[in-house]
Amino acid sequence: MAATAALTARVAPAGTLLALSGLAIAALNLITMPRLRPGAAVLEPVLVCIPARDEAHRLPDLLADLQRQRGVPRLRVLVLDDASADGTGELARRTTARDDRFEVLTGSGEPPPGWTGKAAACARLAEHARPTEVLVFLDADVRLTDQAIAAAVARLRRRGTGLVAPWPRQDARTPAERLVQPLLAWSWSVSLPIRPANRSRRRSTAVACGQFLVFDPTAYRRVGGHAAVAGSVTEDLDLARALRDAGVSTELVAANGLASCRMYRDAAELTRGYSRWLWSAYPGPAHAAVTALLTLTYLVPPLAALTGAGPTRRWGVAGYTAAVGSRLLARRLEGAGWDPAAALHPVSVLAYLLLGARSRRAARTGRLTWRGRPLPARRRTAARASRGSR
Repeated sequence: MAATAALTARVAPAGTLLALSGLAIAALNLITMPRLRPGAAVLEPVLVCIPARDEAHRLPDLLADLQRQRGVPRLRVLVLDDASADGTGELARRTTARDDRFEVLTGSGEPPPGWTGKAAACARLAEHARPTEVLVFLDADVRLTDQAIAAAVARLRRRGTGLVAPWPRQDARTPAERLVQPLLAWSWSVSLPIRPANRSRRRSTAVACGQFLVFDPTAYRRVGGHAAVAGSVTEDLDLARALRDAGVSTELVAANGLASCRMYRDAAELTRGYSRWLWSAYPGPAHAAVTALLTLTYLVPPLAALTGAGPTRRWGVAGYTAAVGSRLLARRLEGAGWDPAAALHPVSVLAYLLLGARSRRAARTGRLTWRGRPLPARRRTAARASRGSR
């Protein structure tokens, strides 16, 4: 116990300084990160692509949002019912039967070997795009205001990028969601100044959210579309990296209240979802390094605040306060309201580390699945990512 206390006293100042650095980056992003703004109508053709597998409880809300879109007179919407067992396709057809802008395709079964189901569905949807149509990919659990699509496409054209990735507000309602979901935006908001990252062509500074992606059609096809990331469990991020490798710029923007998403509905669904992909976030030795960094920065200071005395406790309190502050700023950047769970930020980080360990264990043993389908083998995905980085 004494040895642990002595170690905590020695390293707590370093952890606190790192937490303060994260707070400063989060504040900078809150001030400078670009945001979507409603504006003039978009006159060019736009194709919205929605891969949907067992989404009967979510998809109708998104379809209703898309039917209300303004400022996109040449809008088309394609839904791929990816072998759903809950009537997703039939429900989508009934919902949009009187709107000729919508079409529902039927998936043919399992994805090709080496493909994830989502990448295969997105690739098939893109095959139906006309050469000049801007490609918008949406997850079925996204919700949009009536100007979201026009604002995102206008941003793409105004900035001349190959990809605009609007970051939807991550809605969280159950305790598990409130504990973990805010970490998605927090993770990049405390580590990466987004405005300079958007100007960079380095793959290491690319950030994207597959819930809402807007592609220039020429840029999308230039890198091979979703076929280029067929086996990736983070196809959104890998597509952004592929574009940057090809010399094409990408941009992350805050959706600014125009889009939101509730990814998971309970702890079990959240655990399955994070286990699917978290192993790939920090491959190889990077996993140990990130684990050590998160522990030093966000677990050691609160431990020092609870168990230390004098300067050690003061360092701990400062580090804990900086961590909570960065969490609150990240939620503000997303457009979310007050986040009481921010006070439990050390618990959130610990939960994230445990989910990462679970995901890596599942990847090592070949037990990765999603929506009832096994995911491509880890070694195949890793090899493809390695080739793409060269």
